[in-house]
Amino acid sequence: MMELRKVDRDNWEEALRLKVMKEQEKLVPSVAVSLAKVYIKPDGDDVEYLPFSIYVNDRMVGFIMHAYVQKTENMYWINGFLIDEQQQGKGYGKQALNAMISWIERKFPHSMETRLTVNRENKHAKALYEKLDYVPTGEEYDGEIVYRRKRV
Repeated sequence: MMELRKVDRDNWEEALRLKVMKEQEKLVPSVAVSLAKVYIKPDGDDVEYLPFSIYVNDRMVGFIMHAYVQKTENMYWINGFLIDEQQQGKGYGKQALNAMISWIERKFPHSMETRLTVNRENKHAKALYEKLDYVPTGEEYDGEIVYRRKRV
C-alpha cells in the first residue's frame, strides 16, 4: 500500500538518504535542496512548501513536494519528485503522482490545475507526466519546461 507522509523530525534523515541513479542526478533536485526550499522560500514569501516521503508498505521509496500559493486557482505545484534508485521501475512514480494530485485536489478544492516542471532531457519523467494528462504550457521556469494538468 502506498502512502504519502509529511517529512518531519522522525523521517527527514531517512529522506536525505534517497538518491536517484548517477545519470539522473542532473535531472532532479536532491532531497536536501528540496527541503532547503521550505525554509529559504526561493520562489517568494507567499509560496508554501509541503515535503512528503513516499512509503510503500512502511518502507520509504521516494520523495515528493507540493508548493502552492494560497487562494489561487493555478499555483499548485509538484516538485522535488524522485523515486530512490533501488525502487525505480516498480510503478511507484505513477502511484505517488496520482496520490499527490488527489491530495492536492482534496485539500484545495478550488484549485483548477496542478503544475510541475521537467528537465527537457528527462524523457522518462515527460512520458510519465504525459500519461497522466500533463501537457506543456509553452512556458519555462528556471530552465525547465512547465507542464500542467487541468482538474477533471
